[in-house]
Amino acid sequence: MAAPKHPKKSHPTKHPKPAPDPSAPTPPTASDPTPAPAPAPGQPVFAQPTPSPDPSGFVDTTSDEGDYSLNDPTLQEPIPEARGGATEPILTLAQVWGDAGSAVVSKIEESAQTVFHSVGDTGSVKGPQNQSLVADKMVADFDEADAADVPSFFFHLGDVVYNFGEGAYYYDQFYEPYRHYPAPIVAIAGNHDGVVYKTDPSPTLQAFLRNFCSETPVVSTDAGGLSRTAMIQPGVYYTFDAPFVRILGIYSNVLEDPGVISSEGNPASPVSDIQLSFLTTALGRAKSESYAGALLIAVHHPPFTYGSQHSGSPRMLQDIDQAATTAGFWPHAVLSGHAHNYQRFTRQVNNTQIPYIIAGCGGHNVNKLQSGSNGAIRTPVSISSTLTFENYDDSGYGYLRIIVTAETLRIEFHPASDGAGAKTPDDVVTVNIQNRTVS
Repeated sequence: MAAPKHPKKSHPTKHPKPAPDPSAPTPPTASDPTPAPAPAPGQPVFAQPTPSPDPSGFVDTTSDEGDYSLNDPTLQEPIPEARGGATEPILTLAQVWGDAGSAVVSKIEESAQTVFHSVGDTGSVKGPQNQSLVADKMVADFDEADAADVPSFFFHLGDVVYNFGEGAYYYDQFYEPYRHYPAPIVAIAGNHDGVVYKTDPSPTLQAFLRNFCSETPVVSTDAGGLSRTAMIQPGVYYTFDAPFVRILGIYSNVLEDPGVISSEGNPASPVSDIQLSFLTTALGRAKSESYAGALLIAVHHPPFTYGSQHSGSPRMLQDIDQAATTAGFWPHAVLSGHAHNYQRFTRQVNNTQIPYIIAGCGGHNVNKLQSGSNGAIRTPVSISSTLTFENYDDSGYGYLRIIVTAETLRIEFHPASDGAGAKTPDDVVTVNIQNRTVS
């Protein structure tokens, strides 16, 4: 029986494409009647120049779901080498802000704290409403009495678009929902950003690389006339440096489960060990520098889950642990997505405490945790002598707001259902950076 033909995807004509010359002004969209101003050459643009209502039009991607039958569920994809070939490719907050970067960093250092957002699994296939709830609440965090509390970037935890990471979906699932987000968005790729079905003409990660790993901040062909320029990450694995915090982002490949970041000792694997070298080098540099800030690892597939439709990734965790052991430097926290809810764990390692947090509730879907015969899960749950399931929210969408000072790393969970005006988180964990204990 012949494989079904994958339907051709295109945006409705109400979403015009940008002009061929990225330096030229782009046409207006239906949801934003103001033409996008031309960015200064080589400079990034983030939010639209004027506010506009949330979108109502949407490209329905549910027709893609049948194409999972065309996908090999055991397939793993090669990891593209980072631009420039460095073992530890580095991107800084100052770089992603362009000419404004030096001033942005100086203000953060003067305020003595960095604030940023993080969440994954944002791309909605059912319409823009849920994703817009989260995005609008994140934008409301830029309205603060104290400028020190304003976020300086958003670190996306992967699965930017569904179902197969194609460029045709970036307008509706990325550029439009975040059209008012006035700061840089950096990202790691999720499995849906890299997975392709057998007859897909687009190579794995092609659209992600085009929209997040551009050499310069140009308007992407996928932006549909909106202003935000492509991000300038060096690759799908990289170190992101900001005042008081350093994030090591890695790519956990295309399987539903588990996450894979290396060959795992299999010489026939298409996945190289380039990310093991990256992790060991980056953690080793932190050790040799006596890095005093908070160091986080971001990986789409979570090392641990509890009662979830998705399993943890124990072999991937072994790779991360080996890199940390070899380098003699462990992360202060690990952030993931993939499971479509919020979960928080505390792991005991060498007399220290490390939070492992899942924030896969950015707008795509919400999955309830599997409860026992006695009803809802009552936390905390002691999973082992070294791992505790501390808290969760499987009832709706939300995001992380993270505040880092010279002394502490504070990770807050904010549900979208609280409304854009709410500022109090529903869950908080604070890490003492020097002592590596949580409270």
